[in-house]
Amino acid sequence: MQIGLVGLGRMGNNMRARLRNAGIDVVGYDTNPDVSDVATLGDLAAALEGPRIVWVMVPAGKITDSVVKDLAGVLSKGDLVIDGGNSKFTDDFAHEALLAEAGIAYVDCGVSGGVWGLQNGYGLMVGGADEDIARAMPIFDALRPEGPREEGFVHVGPVGAGHYAKMVHNGIEYALMQAYAEGYELLEAREDLIKDVPGTFKAWQRGTVVRSWLLELMVRALDADPELAEIEGYVGDSGEGRWTIEDALNHSVPVPTISASIFARFVSRQDDSKAMKAVAALRQQFGGHAVKRTADG
Repeated sequence: MQIGLVGLGRMGNNMRARLRNAGIDVVGYDTNPDVSDVATLGDLAAALEGPRIVWVMVPAGKITDSVVKDLAGVLSKGDLVIDGGNSKFTDDFAHEALLAEAGIAYVDCGVSGGVWGLQNGYGLMVGGADEDIARAMPIFDALRPEGPREEGFVHVGPVGAGHYAKMVHNGIEYALMQAYAEGYELLEAREDLIKDVPGTFKAWQRGTVVRSWLLELMVRALDADPELAEIEGYVGDSGEGRWTIEDALNHSVPVPTISASIFARFVSRQDDSKAMKAVAALRQQFGGHAVKRTADG
């Protein structure tokens, strides 16, 4: 089995290693020559025997658009492109149409597992035609966790379905992380009563209904830095939480918990929230409540 892999960042490089460990011949291309097996996408195509399979693992948006367009120019009829990045599901329809003009098949694959995927395997959610999924199944089997296939892999539906499932997965992830974070802050606030916050999270790992891999990662973070003193409270987002909310609105599906979690991330990016300034001013106006003045106030 042979595959081309475009994008050898943290996840792409680990995926190349896991595939090779499974006996799959991987030809990798990256703009960083220090990690790339070939110099250009054209060289990548030339190094693969047809019909070819090329996995794209680059940042979503314009970069993925550019790579797919370039692949359409160097691949041939009967080849298959798999987008394993965090693309928006609506982009998959455009990518499928572009490649179809050259007779190239397309599959979208939502991938979860992060930097731990090399060791633990990746959760895979794929969208595409049955024959294309079947053709790439040895690759999916090499990447997914060991154990029953259905516990780490799902053929969700047609093109777009894989990235849609991953989008919802990440929306849920946002909400779960926010719940753990709020629990952490509340425990920390009761230092008069709670004497071991890291130990509390650690004790939740077995026998409780809130145990999860995210909880294990929280314990790992607290073991390294019990006060999280080395981390600023700024939280970015990859866009998938926003897309989840957008599509929920489009289909009148209530997602209040996921919505609250993404807005909490926005709050984390404000050094001095204008909205909270307004709330403080209103409380002072109607109730005479004290406000904290700025250095110039």
